[in-house]
Amino acid sequence: MSDETPICSAKGCRAAAVWVLAWNNPKLHTPERRKTWLACEEHREHLSNFLGLRGFLKDVVTLEEWEKGAGSASDG
Repeated sequence: MSDETPICSAKGCRAAAVWVLAWNNPKLHTPERRKTWLACEEHREHLSNFLGLRGFLKDVVTLEEWEKGAGSASDG
């Protein structure tokens, strides 16, 4: 893992990430695959809604929780 602070995935945002949004596009990915977006407090709801409306959102957890489970297979 890098020493850099993870930042929010929202366009133009440079705030520190607090949340991990795990998602999957069923037309492209196998059911167990998880892609990730990072979100700051301000953009969590917006990014969650974007993924949720498309049926892609699978889970939202804190970055701290996600890092504790870093042994699981996932990619961003």
